[in-house]
Amino acid sequence: MNGDKQKLSSIPDKSSLVKKYNAFNSGFEILLARLETELKFHIDPFLHPTYKSRVKDFESYYRKLLRVFSSDSDKIIGIGTDFPVITDIIGIRIVCAFLQDLKQVERILNSNFTVIEIERKGADRTFCEFGYESTHVLISIPENLKEGLFLPDNLIFEIQVRTILQDAWAEVEHELVYKSEFSPFDLPLKRKLASINASLSLADIIFQEIRDYQTKLNSEMDKRRNSFYHQVDIAGKCDDNSVSGEDPIDDLNGNDLPYVQGTIDDMILDAIEAHNSGNLERAIKIYTVIISSKPNPAVLSVIYKHRGMAYFASSDYEAALQDFRASVQNNPADFRAYYYVGIVLSVMNRDEEAEEAFNKSISLNMYQPYLYLRRARSYYNMGRYHDALEDLDKACAFGLNKPEEKNLRMKIAEKMDTV
Repeated sequence: MNGDKQKLSSIPDKSSLVKKYNAFNSGFEILLARLETELKFHIDPFLHPTYKSRVKDFESYYRKLLRVFSSDSDKIIGIGTDFPVITDIIGIRIVCAFLQDLKQVERILNSNFTVIEIERKGADRTFCEFGYESTHVLISIPENLKEGLFLPDNLIFEIQVRTILQDAWAEVEHELVYKSEFSPFDLPLKRKLASINASLSLADIIFQEIRDYQTKLNSEMDKRRNSFYHQVDIAGKCDDNSVSGEDPIDDLNGNDLPYVQGTIDDMILDAIEAHNSGNLERAIKIYTVIISSKPNPAVLSVIYKHRGMAYFASSDYEAALQDFRASVQNNPADFRAYYYVGIVLSVMNRDEEAEEAFNKSISLNMYQPYLYLRRARSYYNMGRYHDALEDLDKACAFGLNKPEEKNLRMKIAEKMDTV
């Protein structure tokens, strides 16, 4: 007991602390704004979290000072001075959508600031316990951000990094438990709280799994789309519309499709990966299985578009054209499907029909620089050189800067000189 009195007696008088705190307060507020701006500069190019920031008011500071001091914690800096500093006078919370984002924020903080300590609260709890999870990072304040400000010595700041669901739970728990004198001793009530916490934790994990799936799918689709456009360019340069080289194809039978009983998402990813690895026959088979299951028109439109790309990569342009047209029929508002119809028709030297498909795509979305380039090629093939030049001008106006555009201009100039 005497030891506690001696420790508390070393805390400055409350009235003198109030004066000191009020003198520092404007500096705290300006520093907080500077710190948040600095954090956004480093984090926002990669993520788009929500920021919540605050300076502790004096009463909160003083209550925590007493509580932390009596517990003999190391969360007080400058014990014995006229203004002891607690580590979270200035606090900023960074709230992210996904668990993976927390790791990225932590990496960014470590790379751009002097990190004093990282504490992962709640990480050691068992499934039957409740309590919020949060990563707390103590950081030294960069000297340039303190310029011109009256601040206490040894001031640091605290960043809390959470997901949206972790933050929601922390807010509710704060109201139910922390701010209340009530502590749940009743076992059924504790189980309810633990169950809610576990459900939110599971939801965070599931959201992350969905995000990981989307990231992988988007990556594979980008590869497949780039491969498609590359092959279009190759086909456009060949007089016989054939594509040189052969794709490795698996020797498949009906039992080689592991996701026939799985989800459509699983099957699409499997098919796109097969396409990207050159296993076009496998990709086409999987897409055909999905189509035969008769999903809704929106899904059908997407699958026909995917299978059309696989047929195109196999140099089966008629089948590709049929699939892209089927995609249009199932979703007449899809400008990209019309674009693909036009591409195949132009490769097949059916430029008048290609123009019609390109026109329809542009009527749905006029901001397509590559489409203007491809329609310009069709105009060139039809001898409509002025129309082709207008399209090239539009393509450049929308940001296209490719050698193909300059080469086509030179060809048009040569043709117009001979006319």
